[in-house]
Amino acid sequence: MAKDDLSGKLAVILHADVAGSTQLVQQDEQLAHERIRDAFRRFSDTIEKYHGRVQELRGDALLAEFERASDAVTATLAFQSDHHDHLEKISDDIQPEIRAGIALGEVVIADNTVTGAGVVLAQRVEQLAEPGGLCITSAIHEALPNRMPFSIESLGEQALKGFEEHVRVYQVQLGLGESVPLPQQKSNRQVSPKIWPRMAVVVVVVMLVAVGIGYWSKGSLPQEQPVLVGSKTFPLPDKPSIAVLAFDNLSGDPGQEYLSDGISRHIITDLSKIHGLTVIARNSSFGYRDSEATVQEIGKSLGAQFILDGSVQKSGDRLRITSQLVDSKTGHQLWAERFDRRLSDVFLLQDEITREIISTLAVRLSADEQEHLSGNVPTSFEAYDLFLRGQQASVGFSEEAITEAIEQYRQAIRLDPNYAHAYGALAVARIRQFFFGFADTPARTRDRALELARKAATMDPGSHQIQWSLGYIHMYRKEFNEALEAAERAVSLSPNYADGYALLALVKNNLGQADDVIPLIEKAMLLNPHYTWDYIYQLGRAYYAMDEYDKAVSYLQEAIERNEAVGIPRLFLAASYVNLGELEDAEWEITQAQMTHPEYTYTHLQKIMPIGDKKLFDRLFHDLRSAGLTE
Repeated sequence: MAKDDLSGKLAVILHADVAGSTQLVQQDEQLAHERIRDAFRRFSDTIEKYHGRVQELRGDALLAEFERASDAVTATLAFQSDHHDHLEKISDDIQPEIRAGIALGEVVIADNTVTGAGVVLAQRVEQLAEPGGLCITSAIHEALPNRMPFSIESLGEQALKGFEEHVRVYQVQLGLGESVPLPQQKSNRQVSPKIWPRMAVVVVVVMLVAVGIGYWSKGSLPQEQPVLVGSKTFPLPDKPSIAVLAFDNLSGDPGQEYLSDGISRHIITDLSKIHGLTVIARNSSFGYRDSEATVQEIGKSLGAQFILDGSVQKSGDRLRITSQLVDSKTGHQLWAERFDRRLSDVFLLQDEITREIISTLAVRLSADEQEHLSGNVPTSFEAYDLFLRGQQASVGFSEEAITEAIEQYRQAIRLDPNYAHAYGALAVARIRQFFFGFADTPARTRDRALELARKAATMDPGSHQIQWSLGYIHMYRKEFNEALEAAERAVSLSPNYADGYALLALVKNNLGQADDVIPLIEKAMLLNPHYTWDYIYQLGRAYYAMDEYDKAVSYLQEAIERNEAVGIPRLFLAASYVNLGELEDAEWEITQAQMTHPEYTYTHLQKIMPIGDKKLFDRLFHDLRSAGLTE
């Protein structure tokens, strides 16, 4: 069974950004981005040395989590000291100075993203720091051992945006003549038991006042909850519905999880092509990894009558897969099997499991479904293995993650020049290089992405995933009619393709066809009950286009709450605030967007925003200029 990725806990949160990043970018965009990325790479390395973990790294902002307040403060001061020396060696004016804020608070981790009041508080406190400085809350101050060589100055009670009660903030520096402490061995105890009650009081106050933050307002959609009993439930559809859980990795090597996940994904992909089934999206079903929830609870939460789970064990050149199909209403096992095969037989084995499920559920296949069920498969396990590694890397959107994914896909293609899905995945990675500004030759990278996607579609025209890739790339090339055709083809090939409906909704939003977006997103949500921020963002965009700004604000706020690192929802939120006459809030959202995405200038966004409806395009940019978006 799977365990939900969403969890709530108390954590020490570090938020850092580049002071005056917009001015740096305006001087020399490419050089500024290079130096900002270099600074955050070095900061990330320091954070890891001091037992922290970087959760988000995008644009000119960094978000990290620590177990100990002392580690967070020491890591920040250690980096800032080294960074100060680094900047002194630069002769020009493009010198990114990093300011930071540290807070203790409740956080929620979902979709590999950290959100919650603790994140907001750290971000607000960081904005009080001077360039190259560090500010902390009183909870962090209380948690620091007296022996630490820090100079701490109270800035008094501060009014922070979105918090009804004032928060005491401190400025921290390394003591005069002192050295930065080396990383300490991790301990199970962070602070004295006497200190925890005082810290707890601070956190409770933070959580109580956070209720008043307009930033955390909820829309009419339910907020994502842990996928256990009590979460939102979905009615069972009128045709067989199935959820495939992440197969357990029994190989004894956690690094092999990509293989067990890949096999589960392949089965989902094949089942999704069948019109006679409703298939829950991987993003939702994989949320139960290691969960102790019963099949009845999972089925009720996901709206799935049948649950497939299993395990994968790789040993040498052999592969053992066990799987079982269970009725979630009764808990009865309908089918179970164990397979011992050579690694090279993995593709036939996945196909066999899929057909066993179809047979057990008595689902009738059309001739086209029979033909396209297996689709294009690689000729070697080694190519498949590289493809899965690329899929694992592509979960991240950093420059390093995309580069790693590209290399894995290219190696897979070298081993199997006819591997259509590797070409399609490589095409998506290339267009992301272009969109995020990581490409050395943007125009060439954008054109290469389309070449790869078209080649993949020629090799396997019946793949809904490849059609999705083609549509995605056409959209970011602003070829909207072609994007619409490919997205519609994707959902016709796979009526259970949640992300296909979401892409179709995005294309229609960009074409100004907002009325069509809502039913498409509702369909996607039904197939992916534990949907991510981008589904809600699409609803917010649609209501903005339909002049229903209160609804737009509600949905866009919720999208940002689920993933504060994304910038595009903030732009539409700012535009919605402008139309509601709330200019201060509009300006705040623009500031927040540019903090994490310094490239978000009026000129740059006009070049990259894939909006095909001129009236909508002009209106959006008029509103963004009114909200204070810099040229």
